[in-house]
Amino acid sequence: MTRTEHLTRESKKPRRKRLLLVVTLVLATLAGYAVWSNAVPYTLSASIEIDATPDEVWPVLTDLDAYDEWNPFIVSSSGTVAAGATLTNTMRDATGETTFTPTVVTVTPGRELRWLGKLGPGAVFDGEHAFLIEQVRPGRVRLTQTERFSGVLVPFFRGQLNDNTLPQFRAMNEALAQRVSR
Repeated sequence: MTRTEHLTRESKKPRRKRLLLVVTLVLATLAGYAVWSNAVPYTLSASIEIDATPDEVWPVLTDLDAYDEWNPFIVSSSGTVAAGATLTNTMRDATGETTFTPTVVTVTPGRELRWLGKLGPGAVFDGEHAFLIEQVRPGRVRLTQTERFSGVLVPFFRGQLNDNTLPQFRAMNEALAQRVSR
């Protein structure tokens, strides 16, 4: 090996080390961001009080076939309301309609319905949606609709979720209250 070849080879070593350092820093930053975006979820919540019992609200909430008659947010839903089942929901907000297939996580009649929807593989854009029914006093309940969003894309959509999705939570709560009161 000539002296020039030896010097050339030696000068490439620091470049490789710098490149390896830069790649490592980029990957560590991306990994940290992914962990942060999943550890710090973004939550939307809307509540309404309804003059009804939990047993009057629950059948309206879980009658998926009737959503197209009254629900301005989830305009279509099919499937079985049972833990582990997959639903097919079409949601409407100011941006249009989106169909997604969440998995039902919790079904506690008269108290809680919860499902988990994922966009792409896990940790990209996940939403855990819940409906909680709490008796405030005899003949009156509070329905709280929440969704906990997590994933690497969520921080980029917080404004849109707040501006477009949260009003639809409120609209659905109002419509459900009217449906129960009929």
